[in-house]
Amino acid sequence: MLLGSPIHQKPQILEQFLASLRRLHRDNFTLDFYFIDDNDDEASSRLLREFADQEPSVFLQSSGVRDAYIRNDTTHYWNSALIWKVAGFKNLMIRRAEVFEYDYLFLIDSDLLLHPGTVSHLIRMDRDIVSEIFWTQWQPDTMLQPQVWMHDEYNQWEALPGEQLGQEEINRRFHDFLNKLQHPGVYEVGGLGACTLISRRAILSGVSFDPIKNISYWGEDRHFCIRAAALGIPLYVDTHYPALHLYRDSDLAKVGDYLRLTSPQARSEGVAWAAGEDSAGAGSPPAADDSAAPPVASGAPERDDEVLSSDSSSKPSGYADDSIQPQGTPAVPFEAAVQPQGEPSFTQAASADAHRKRPKLTLSMVVKNEGGRFLRQVLREHRNYIDEAVIIDDGSTDDTVAICRAELEGIPLRLVQNTVSKFSNEAELRKQQWEETVKSNPEWILSLDADELFEQSFASEVETLLREESCDLFCFRLYDFWDDNQYREDAYWRAHQSYRPFLIRYREHFPYTWNNLPQHCGRLPENIFELPHQLSNLRIKHLGWSRPEYRLDKYLRYMLLDPDAQYGWKEQYESILDQNPHLVPWVE
Repeated sequence: MLLGSPIHQKPQILEQFLASLRRLHRDNFTLDFYFIDDNDDEASSRLLREFADQEPSVFLQSSGVRDAYIRNDTTHYWNSALIWKVAGFKNLMIRRAEVFEYDYLFLIDSDLLLHPGTVSHLIRMDRDIVSEIFWTQWQPDTMLQPQVWMHDEYNQWEALPGEQLGQEEINRRFHDFLNKLQHPGVYEVGGLGACTLISRRAILSGVSFDPIKNISYWGEDRHFCIRAAALGIPLYVDTHYPALHLYRDSDLAKVGDYLRLTSPQARSEGVAWAAGEDSAGAGSPPAADDSAAPPVASGAPERDDEVLSSDSSSKPSGYADDSIQPQGTPAVPFEAAVQPQGEPSFTQAASADAHRKRPKLTLSMVVKNEGGRFLRQVLREHRNYIDEAVIIDDGSTDDTVAICRAELEGIPLRLVQNTVSKFSNEAELRKQQWEETVKSNPEWILSLDADELFEQSFASEVETLLREESCDLFCFRLYDFWDDNQYREDAYWRAHQSYRPFLIRYREHFPYTWNNLPQHCGRLPENIFELPHQLSNLRIKHLGWSRPEYRLDKYLRYMLLDPDAQYGWKEQYESILDQNPHLVPWVE
């Protein structure tokens, strides 16, 4: 195996890249390195020389040129000269792999971190050209997208030659494509790059990064992929071991979690790394109504006694052995899938509730990729008054599950993990949430999302509500926060002027019915107002709109799932991105 990388990189990122290469498992191959030093920072060149001194077989070559390459925490700036210079470097690596009769060439960009099992796994896939997936926000505040595509320059949806598609169908297929890539597997694609294994058969067939003169597409990878397809070599992406893309300096903050969750200790504990990158992006099926849904990277060790997969055929996953691969686990960062063990058991609370003096209060919640948002804050507040929790994890790929366990430690927790997100049909997801909550034999159910919390006085007053015998349903006002201390109030944003149901007493023999709309169906059965109900002056803070990046993410999600506003209010959708909304200070 020859691992090749043209390198023009900042020292702090290059250091992580080289350390990632040292950690690679080499159980089924021997590894040589070919680096082309194109750095303009002497510290980066020194790191390469130190690596060459420590590794037994490194061919380190200076590029002999020094071109300006501008990048910042917004994006990277390329020009044609830079692109074709890099193409020439990659062609040199192909030629070296050919002349020295390597079985494989692995081309990788120097801002990627690899799972230790990546290369071993790709070899076992026995494909002539296959890339390992990674996810990137190419611009700030945009959705996470993979580095692979289906056709043309970067079209991430499937289409037959000559097929004419409307925008609605393109949106649907785009969503399907990204959703598919969040599940471990090997998929044929039309374009790939940056983290690619190339077999000797492909090299001898004539693959290269030379420009194809009658194609004007931007980027050397596109010309490589078109030539490979013309040579009859299919292109594949593997999604079992997603790499971490350090596209911006700020992405270095993710390295610690990545290393922890791809370490030998994590593998021994059954932690799997599966997909995406960070919770600020989009691209996976939408999470709960007011949560982001990106393919992202963070991690969560799983315990078999607490997680129930919704796919009864799923198998335990982990990386103690590279031949064990995740089965059916949605991807976007760190996640483990576990084998269903029948009914999930409740962790026993530190203080037994056998002699509880008030009715039991069960928190019911749907979560997805909430690790970088408000989940810790919300659960820390809820644990002050709940007796147990039922949480549906709708395909998280970050550390959401681990946060739930940590913040609710000592409180009985029923955690159900969906291997495939259900939020494209919210009614199905909300029914599942209700049914799993009912299995816990609840008395009172508090249904909140992961970005909602009550004002502080709720903790001291909730007992009075639970003891109210003449009422089965309490309704509250919900305030849409636009920053940490203000909520929005105008013609489109006035949820706080009405009362909505959040706290319900469970009546076993009441015939609950549901609104089956695929979006905005409501979190509770639609006929609950047939029960005796009251209004409460206790208020709920809704934090899901309180950051500009979250608002943009939701706007894009609504445009994707409901472009014609069939299930929502078009003018309100459009108002999400207002630059100067009317905000009112919150007074606790």
